[in-house]
Amino acid sequence: MRKLLPLIGSSGSHPGGRSALTCRFRCGDACFHAVPNTSANAYVGDVIADALSRRSVMRAAAVVTVATAAGTAVAGPGAPQASAAEAVTAAGAGGSKGARGLRFRPVAPNTTDAVVVPDGYRQNVVIRWGEPILRGAPAFDPEHQSAAAQAGQFGYNNDFLALLPLPGERGRQLLVANHEYTDEVLMFRGYDPENPTRDQVEVAWAAHGLSAVVVEEDRRTGRLTPVTRHHLNRRVTATTEFRLTGPAAGSALLRTSADPTGRKVLGTLNNCSGGTTPWGTTLHGEENFNQYFARGSRDTDKRYGIGTGTTERKWERFDKRFDLAQEPNEVHRFGYVVEFDPYDPDSTPRKHTALGRFKHEAATVRLTDDGRPVVYTGDDERFDYFYKFVGSKRMRKGSSRAVREHNLSLLDEGTLYVARLTGDSPAADIDGTGALPSDGEFDGSGTWIPLATATADGAVSHVEGMTAEEVFVFTRLAGDKAGATKMDRPEDIQPSPHTGKVYVALTNNSNRGKNGYAAADEANPRNANKHGHILELTERRGRAESTSFAWSLFLVAGDPADPATYFAGFPKDRVSPISCPDNVAFDPHGNLWISTDGNQLGSHDGLFGVATRGERRGELKQFLTVPTGAETCGPLVQDRRVLVAVQHPGEIDGASVEKPASTWPDGPGKIVRPAVVAVWRADGCDIGV
Repeated sequence: MRKLLPLIGSSGSHPGGRSALTCRFRCGDACFHAVPNTSANAYVGDVIADALSRRSVMRAAAVVTVATAAGTAVAGPGAPQASAAEAVTAAGAGGSKGARGLRFRPVAPNTTDAVVVPDGYRQNVVIRWGEPILRGAPAFDPEHQSAAAQAGQFGYNNDFLALLPLPGERGRQLLVANHEYTDEVLMFRGYDPENPTRDQVEVAWAAHGLSAVVVEEDRRTGRLTPVTRHHLNRRVTATTEFRLTGPAAGSALLRTSADPTGRKVLGTLNNCSGGTTPWGTTLHGEENFNQYFARGSRDTDKRYGIGTGTTERKWERFDKRFDLAQEPNEVHRFGYVVEFDPYDPDSTPRKHTALGRFKHEAATVRLTDDGRPVVYTGDDERFDYFYKFVGSKRMRKGSSRAVREHNLSLLDEGTLYVARLTGDSPAADIDGTGALPSDGEFDGSGTWIPLATATADGAVSHVEGMTAEEVFVFTRLAGDKAGATKMDRPEDIQPSPHTGKVYVALTNNSNRGKNGYAAADEANPRNANKHGHILELTERRGRAESTSFAWSLFLVAGDPADPATYFAGFPKDRVSPISCPDNVAFDPHGNLWISTDGNQLGSHDGLFGVATRGERRGELKQFLTVPTGAETCGPLVQDRRVLVAVQHPGEIDGASVEKPASTWPDGPGKIVRPAVVAVWRADGCDIGV
């Protein structure tokens, strides 16, 4: 998941809490380029700001009591505690108290170079960058890494995680992970960013993509370990063959000199978050793909944030497809939702054009009452939109080849929608400070605007002046024309399996309210929004296929002592501070778990749980923090285990292999490595009960 902005210890010049290093390698300094969306569409921040402010003022700010909610840290030296509001009050904050699933003593904000978990919990590193997972892959040797070795090893910068069942293999599950991007300066000793070598570039190609690896559970401890060389283990890289499917496949917009059919593309890039499907596959969102392509020149390139010069990684020197002056259509083949069949190691992954092309943060699925798929996905850019796809074909049950082939086509036919939100407060009530409007509410209604419909016989555009193919390839422009609402970096979107309500994480937007940019609105509550917020949507009549919804502000992030923050009405002296929500997931009890990216409160990023219903609705507690420079990704919360992907540890300005900013996970003298971590209760009981 991500935009980049300064961490603790950085220069502070980068918006959103990320270091300059993160900005360079994750999203190509997106926050320092002009905002791609120059449309006059309403800004969601303006819509929300009002509502937010009103309710916050009415509840008044409660100062958070500093507590000593110390957690358990593993792997890495300690560091000074953060200076921001540090923890929840001890009363009612841990042990047997709290919403079911959240009964743990919260971890205090901190800057420890470790994964810090609550007292009474244990952890292990499940798998690290470079660990061999395929037959014949060598042991990891960072001083002599090769593309061939990396193609058989776990990839870099793990993000989205899925754990799937393995029938007939007791105690085993299939782990699928995204590998979003590479930090070459943290991977290669003596790396020269102006003159990367072909070997370094080819290693980076092999470190992108996806990994599938079987993991085995130690039922006595909760520990997970990889099963190397299992027949289902697989690597997908930046050079793996993919199929383009759906209404834009074969379009002239997708044809290149290497692929005159417009139906076959090599690789997947910048896979951020994703989702699992009810038919047993995984979905992966291609996010900041723009940064890999050099010399863009068209208006459509500009709308997608593609620069006119060379790229950070200089891949265009080694493969002309990354040079748009030579292959102008190659970039149109990235920015889709990828579908991967982890149970078939010989399958060709697919890129679904019917779900639109933009910076997909994630793709989460639920079914309509009659069995059709509905996919929610956000476009992770300041002032961009979030979308819904409603399929027209019903899922079939079973595991035969015919059934699986049918289900793999479900996301190729249906209608793609974009969201427009309307607040219910007078415009004069919204001033961007977070003060609640006069009606004391921050809520409103919304409409799903149809953009295009794909059928077996063709596709129809619902956007004046654009063909259906153009809608699916230049979806951002279609959203502009349709009058979608500008949001504060829509990230992960998750429908609750318990209530059907849909939660949209909006990470931040430091440009809101600046000269030339839209100001706060009732759906995006604050100008210069550096902490983000979460929307709660209720589809009309609770039906996933509805074209209208109600919305309200569920959580407005930041220091609880700030009057502009809001925690669904829960007392603010009993919640953990949170900043920059990113990925979200549900636990078996219906609590929403939130990972953060770019914490602006002086602490490392972390994972939080929050109750979404009942008398403790809005109770938010921090479960863990990640090491120096790292981001919390891919949370999975099972009955007895929590998994997180620790992404880009040590990603701090000035860091390198020679001068590491973190010693995680293997300690001093070892290269810093992104990794997946499992956490469980020491007594073997369920999480948070």
